[in-house]
Amino acid sequence: MKKIAVFTGTRAEYGLLYGVLKELELADVKTQLFVGGMHLSQEFGYTVEQISNDGFPISEKLEFLLSSDTAVGITKSLGLALISAAEVLERNQPDILVVLGDRYESFALAQAAMIAQIPVAHIHGGELTEGLIDDPIRHSITKIANLHFTSTETYRKRVIQLGEQPSCVFNVGAPGLDNIRLLKPMSRAQLSESLGFDLSKDFLLVTYHPVTLSPDGAEQALQNLLTALDDYPEYNIIITYPNSDTFGRQLLQLLKQYHSNRTERVYLSPSLGQHRYLSVMKLAVLVIGNSSSGIIEAPSVCVATVNVGERQKGRIAAASVLHCQESYLEIASCMKKAFSPAHQALCSNVKNPYGDGKSSKRIVAKLLAHSPIKNSYKTFYDLK
Repeated sequence: MKKIAVFTGTRAEYGLLYGVLKELELADVKTQLFVGGMHLSQEFGYTVEQISNDGFPISEKLEFLLSSDTAVGITKSLGLALISAAEVLERNQPDILVVLGDRYESFALAQAAMIAQIPVAHIHGGELTEGLIDDPIRHSITKIANLHFTSTETYRKRVIQLGEQPSCVFNVGAPGLDNIRLLKPMSRAQLSESLGFDLSKDFLLVTYHPVTLSPDGAEQALQNLLTALDDYPEYNIIITYPNSDTFGRQLLQLLKQYHSNRTERVYLSPSLGQHRYLSVMKLAVLVIGNSSSGIIEAPSVCVATVNVGERQKGRIAAASVLHCQESYLEIASCMKKAFSPAHQALCSNVKNPYGDGKSSKRIVAKLLAHSPIKNSYKTFYDLK
C-alpha cells in the first residue's frame, strides 16, 4: 500500500490541509500524519488536540519549537526541526511527503526528504509575500519538490518559470476553499456559546502576523490598527494570535494589553479552530489584518477584507480585498471604504480567483497517480 505522509506545523496550515486529509481517508493508501511546531505549544493553544478530535491518527509528533521569537531562536528551531524530520522520515519511509506553503517548519521537512530521496509534493507554490522571509522559503521548497499544486494559473506559470517541469505542475485552486464548501457554518448563537463571548452585536475579525522583513516586525503598524479599531466602538472584535515568527511574541503582548482593557468588547484567542474560524469569518462584517485568509478565503464567504501593510504584497486578490499602508490614517480610510454600502454590495457578488472549492480531490488524485521514485534529481526546465 502506498504511504503518503503529510506534515503540519501551524493551525492555519492544518486548516488548509483538512480537506486533503479527508480525501486521503477515502483512498486506498496509508496516511502518515506528522505534527509539530506550534501545534505542540501550550502558548499557541496546543492545537494537536484539535487534530486528534477531528479523528485523524497522528503518526509522529515533532518537538522542536523553542520559546523564542528572535532570529537566533527561530533558526535554532529550524535546526531542531531538520534533525527531528530526518529521524521521523527514517522511521516511517513514506513514498511521498506533502507539505504546504512557506513556513520554515515545512522547509525543514522538505530538506530532510530531499536528502533521504523521498519525493516531495508542495501545495501553494509560486505565490508572493514580499514583506516576509517566507518568499525565499516558499521558492526553495519549490526547487526541492517533485510535484506542485498551485492555487492559480499565474502561480503555476511562476513555478514553471523557476525551472519546474510543466507536466509536474498543476493548478488545482486553494484547498482552504474546500472547507467553506463542505463545513456547515455554526450559527451566531452556537458560536457565542462555544466561545463564551456575546456575539449579539456585529463584530470584526482581526488576525495580524509579524512582518518579518520589517525592523520591528511591524509592531507600530499593529498599534495603528488597534487605534483605528477603537474608532468603531459599535463593533465587537475577535482577534486570533499571531504566528510564532520573529517578533511574534512582541505583537502578542501588545494584543494581550489591548484585550485586557476591553474584555467586554474584545475576544482574544490562541486558536479558534478551523470550523469556528470559518464560521466567525462568514458572520463578520469585516476581516482586517495581514493574514492570507483575508485574501484567499474571505471572498468565498462574501466578506470584505482590509489587508494592512506589506506582508501579503504580491498576492492575487479579489475585488473585495482593499489594501492599505500601515499608518493610522490609511487604515482608518480603508476601513471607512470597506464599511460603505457600495463596497459591501460588491462583496456579495465577488468572484474568488482561487478556485471552486474542489482542490483536495484534485490533489489526492494526482498523488495517487504519481509513481514514487527514490531519486531527488530533477531536470531543470528552460523557458523557450
